[in-house]
Amino acid sequence: MHLFRSLGRLTALVIIGLLLAPPAAQAQKYRTAGGVRYSTGSLGLTLQQKILEKATLEGIALASSREVSATVLAERHFPVLGPSLNYYLGAGGHLGTHKDNGGFGGFDGMLGVEYKVAFTRLLLSADFKPSIEFGGEDWARFPVGFSLRYVIVQDKSKGFLGIFGSDDDKKKSKSKEGKSKQKGSGIFGL
Repeated sequence: MHLFRSLGRLTALVIIGLLLAPPAAQAQKYRTAGGVRYSTGSLGLTLQQKILEKATLEGIALASSREVSATVLAERHFPVLGPSLNYYLGAGGHLGTHKDNGGFGGFDGMLGVEYKVAFTRLLLSADFKPSIEFGGEDWARFPVGFSLRYVIVQDKSKGFLGIFGSDDDKKKSKSKEGKSKQKGSGIFGL
């Protein structure tokens, strides 16, 4: 029982740390994305929902010939070469049932890379999702997964190809102009 509490506390600390990490450039270009996932002999569905600027909750439902499981993960996204390519780290938990052994549950980690295909609503991702299990045949698993998701709800417009800017950029620019006019219009602001 002590092991359950320790792992629960560790998982909570990892999730809080991921969500409170210092901000970087925007890491993903969508609010909601859903699709299919293949993971070491299992096939299922995945749904990602953006909850903070660079954080998502992901739900994964997997089924194989011998078991069914559901996982929920909090993930923090970090950009690599702009917002189309990013890597993410996460933690969460899962529950499931095995045909021979009955119910099981456990804690999961997540390390993945995600690419948004240019000019489409498709996301490709590959990840490593180690888990510690309780009540199952295996005490630990180390599966690799691949997902193909479709962007259901896009993020706010960032302008045409990121070149012209969005309405938010225009509002910021106008507020800066207003502040500079209040200070003065001379070279030294007098």
